[in-house]
Amino acid sequence: MGNDMMEAYLFEMNTLLEQVDEIVLSAEKNGSFSEDEVNEIFRIMHTFKGSSAMMEFNSLMTVAHRVEDLFFIIREKSMDVIPESLRPDLFDLIFQAIDFFRGEVEKIENGQPTTNDIDNFLEKVNGFQSKIEAGGEDAPAAEEELSGGAVLLDFGSAEYPYALQVFFDEGCGMENLRAFMLVNSVREAGVTAFDYMPADVDTNPDTASFIMEKGFILRFANPTDREQAMPHITGTATVSTYQNFDFLPPKTPAAPAPVVVEEEPVLAMPEAAPKAAEKAPQPTPAQQQASGANGKQQAQHAKESLISVSLGKLDALQAIVGEIVITESMVTASPDLRGLKLDNFAGAARQLRSLTDELQDISMSLRMVPVSATFQKMKRIVRDMSKKLSRETVLELVGEDTEVDKTIVDSISDPIMHIVRNSMDHGIEENVNDRIAAGKNPVGKIILSARHTGGEVIIEITDDGRGADDEAILNKALRQGLALPGMDYSHKDILNFLLMPGFSTNTEVTEYSGRGVGMDVVKSNVESVGGSVTITSEKGQGMTTTLKIPLTMAIMDGMEVAVGDSIFTVPINYIRQIFRFSEADIVHDAVHGEMLKLSDNYYPVIRAKHFYHLEQGAERFEDGIILWVESGERSYCLFVDELIGQQQVVVKPLPAYINDYGIKNYGVAGCTILGDGTISIIMDVASIFAAAQS
Repeated sequence: MGNDMMEAYLFEMNTLLEQVDEIVLSAEKNGSFSEDEVNEIFRIMHTFKGSSAMMEFNSLMTVAHRVEDLFFIIREKSMDVIPESLRPDLFDLIFQAIDFFRGEVEKIENGQPTTNDIDNFLEKVNGFQSKIEAGGEDAPAAEEELSGGAVLLDFGSAEYPYALQVFFDEGCGMENLRAFMLVNSVREAGVTAFDYMPADVDTNPDTASFIMEKGFILRFANPTDREQAMPHITGTATVSTYQNFDFLPPKTPAAPAPVVVEEEPVLAMPEAAPKAAEKAPQPTPAQQQASGANGKQQAQHAKESLISVSLGKLDALQAIVGEIVITESMVTASPDLRGLKLDNFAGAARQLRSLTDELQDISMSLRMVPVSATFQKMKRIVRDMSKKLSRETVLELVGEDTEVDKTIVDSISDPIMHIVRNSMDHGIEENVNDRIAAGKNPVGKIILSARHTGGEVIIEITDDGRGADDEAILNKALRQGLALPGMDYSHKDILNFLLMPGFSTNTEVTEYSGRGVGMDVVKSNVESVGGSVTITSEKGQGMTTTLKIPLTMAIMDGMEVAVGDSIFTVPINYIRQIFRFSEADIVHDAVHGEMLKLSDNYYPVIRAKHFYHLEQGAERFEDGIILWVESGERSYCLFVDELIGQQQVVVKPLPAYINDYGIKNYGVAGCTILGDGTISIIMDVASIFAAAQS
């Protein structure tokens, strides 16, 4: 099977799994599935079943089929068929199915074989359906009326002499509705001339007992029709055995007269019947993502205007746009053109620059996706951990429509998940009485927020739990050899121990990581996309973890500056102001060194020449220029020789062997190629300040 088909299948599965997860979370909160939600899950499971069968993932197909069967029953009988006491079990069952699908999809993505061990789940579905039957009213036995003492094979017909007898799994429950589903499947297979018995399986629940004892019988006009219907019957997960029988002379009917299925539907479907959805062309995964259970009108528009595109193609487009930007700069800044008066060329060059800017903006926008999908996954984590840890907690999402580059979103998904788990496991108090005694709401709260600030996205994970215990953290750091005895560490220094490799405040290993376990991995993952991690906390009041990440990593507007013979690029988004000043404006501080007063505040001055240990460069402040830069909470003055000008630059990653030396911690974010072919270092505004102060 082609890679394109596999990629489309995995994308579809992941997209719809997020959708169904959100539906079930909403339903659990409301205590019931709405009619639209039932139809939506039925449609999604039908899609899972068909797609998995096409890709020959039989275990996924079977599980999807069983869940589809369950929601067929709910759709036909409404949620009233599920007693209130069993609805939590229903939600748990669907969540287990979602987890199964996710686990199998992950195996497929990693090239591992899928599991065939689904008996445990199937038993849970059977057991749940048995509970449904036990929770309803007992139906009067009608075996005598149905069977009438008939012999098993007494169902011959001169018109439909080719019969098929089907038995369902013992204890699967609601055999009459399962039989009716088989009828629909046969009809959808294109077989129009057949009948079945008992004939009233769609309206008479009493027929279930007959089917359990005698089986469900379908009769066909010719063997070709029976052969055509066979795969749709044998592929049904709940069918345990089946047997073919040819014509036998009719005797006393074993059941009420059968219904003949011709061109008309066997049963008038409800208004929101899935049959139309099943027979109609399936929307693309991107269309399905755009269409929610409550947005049918908007979904119609989305079906016409959205397509899914491989991320690899977007990467290729981005690379080409980057090369176009570099080539445009090389042409317009060519040394061969210096000193020439070329008015027409200058006008065309400005037009070309405008078009490349627009092309770059469009190519970037194609890669931008909201963080909502990542944020929604955290709802499930908080829900599951609340139940397992018996800590009632709510998750509040803020700014989930904030957009970030697709690659960056994928990179920060795991770090966010880890931090949320830590908040649940080690942040929220174990004993609700402790929260009440501290004057807090008995229900814990975690806030996950995102917002734009210039060229960055700020993501914060805040909990109202117990917060960080400085003494416990410091003692642990001393035992781990991360802290030195006798040193006076500030509150901020102590919190930074949480981000160091191997640090943990947990005293035992649990299913979920404790605060600090793997936080160094979180830090490295975020920094790998050019971001940073900071922690703030107050004992007894909770903790906030802040992730600062760039909007994109490919192309940006930069200010080219010179320091001696070296050219550096400063991201425009970080520059607040540019100005000149004299030595008389400098304030010399014993602790912070050279300071400059701006807007009634004093800011440190960092000389780029000294920071990068360059031999050439201006020493007198009158001979250079100041860039007032700011990144997050860090603001300072950067002293350079001169400005060269603003230019769009393509960010090139540093070679791996250079990254091994931690060069990003010393003011280097990457590099770019200038128009004349020279290389310019891109300054990391945040790490320059941190390194200069250390």
